[in-house]
Amino acid sequence: MAFESLASRLQSAFDKLRGRGKIDEAAVNEAMREVRLALLEADVNFKVVKEFVARVKERAVGQEVLKSLTPGQMVIKVVNDELTQLMGGDVAKIATAPKPPTVVMMVGLQGAGKTTTTGKLAKYLQKQNRKPFLVAGDIYRPAAIKQLQVLGEQVGAPVFSLGDQVSPVEIARQAIEQAKEQHLDYVLIDTAGRLHIDEALMDELQQIREAVNPDEILLVVDAMTGQDAVNVAESFNSQLELSGVILTKLDGDTRGGAALSVKAVTGKPIKFAGMGEKLDSLEPFYPERMASRILGMGDVLSLIEKAQDAVDTDKAKQMEQQMRQGEFTFDMFLESMEQMRKMGPLEDLLGMLPGMNRKAMKDLKVDEKQLARTEAIVKSMTLAERSDPDLLNASRRKRIAAGSGTSVQEVNRFIKQFEDMKKMMKQFSGAADKMKKKGKKKGLKLPFGSGGATQFPTGGKGKDGLNFPFNFKPPFK
Repeated sequence: MAFESLASRLQSAFDKLRGRGKIDEAAVNEAMREVRLALLEADVNFKVVKEFVARVKERAVGQEVLKSLTPGQMVIKVVNDELTQLMGGDVAKIATAPKPPTVVMMVGLQGAGKTTTTGKLAKYLQKQNRKPFLVAGDIYRPAAIKQLQVLGEQVGAPVFSLGDQVSPVEIARQAIEQAKEQHLDYVLIDTAGRLHIDEALMDELQQIREAVNPDEILLVVDAMTGQDAVNVAESFNSQLELSGVILTKLDGDTRGGAALSVKAVTGKPIKFAGMGEKLDSLEPFYPERMASRILGMGDVLSLIEKAQDAVDTDKAKQMEQQMRQGEFTFDMFLESMEQMRKMGPLEDLLGMLPGMNRKAMKDLKVDEKQLARTEAIVKSMTLAERSDPDLLNASRRKRIAAGSGTSVQEVNRFIKQFEDMKKMMKQFSGAADKMKKKGKKKGLKLPFGSGGATQFPTGGKGKDGLNFPFNFKPPFK
């Protein structure tokens, strides 16, 4: 999980401050020592750490904090604010040219995921109702052109290529002319990379920049390389004047040094973060939300947005009505699992909940294999059995176990859990309806949905009022 080790260290440091009725400068100094060590271990630039700790300390020992009713929480708020500023403050959106197309140069070293990220960015732009045009400008790396063409097919975006015998400068020029003719919104130029920064690489990139005058020059760097990623960003920026950075593999970066250093060192914002291998796993980088997650405050907004993208609203409403009437079936269970998977790994989703980052998740590991076995059990049932669990006698359970590659004991255990869950949903739904009626009598507006049984995991509603249809207790080990 992103920032896992850093989050753990910082939250441990602040546990000593939380709940204390009064703190003094000595307590703040002790906490700041822990913060300094945590950031240095996370491979954050030394100068950045020094300046960050100085700013936090200056604010944390001020009268506003020390004389507040909850000084420990105020110190944490100060750190949260400074972390947000360190990573860029406001969200940096991708540029939009006054007159289409918007030209984006994708630059970076080989191995950072530049070509794949170009495809992911095209997918992201399509979600914003834009029409991207992919340009195969890397004529040196074997199969780079083919890779971009495959990505273009996968996302449904056109790809421009003149082969590997035409100069990248000419390829970029002709691509922009064709994009104008076809009325496309964005031109994403995938440029060549090298294993290291050299003069030939920079000369070519500068020639492309001068020829097409891009609206964005985005550097793609591997977040897991830590301080090396920051050094690469600094070198590219000094010669190309970057407009922003895309951090790939941030989901696997437990330290977070690159994300916390790159803006402070280069002055250029992180615009996107790669949070997985799938083509829809490129996300806008939200400094405030990321700081909140690091400090264990959760990221409910991102969780809601993921749910809105993944959940079929009509199906969710229909499922809610059925559950309120006690009609939860195995088919509905499968549907819940499918929609949950669209949102991403369950551990990442749980990490977005306030208070879940460290204490609640320290020993909590999602057993993906067990989830797959559970799904196999349901898929081994007949349609009639999925609708009516009462049909599941001993011989049928034996057949289901054989079909799913599990044991009869596992099948029995799952069916028992399913029945218990069904009863719990019915009870919860009835209790929620009673509370809603009481609230109406007293003129109260309750902060949760009236039904939906065990709603995932906040028990609340998204911005459009939909109930999250994730209604099973996942198997943990």
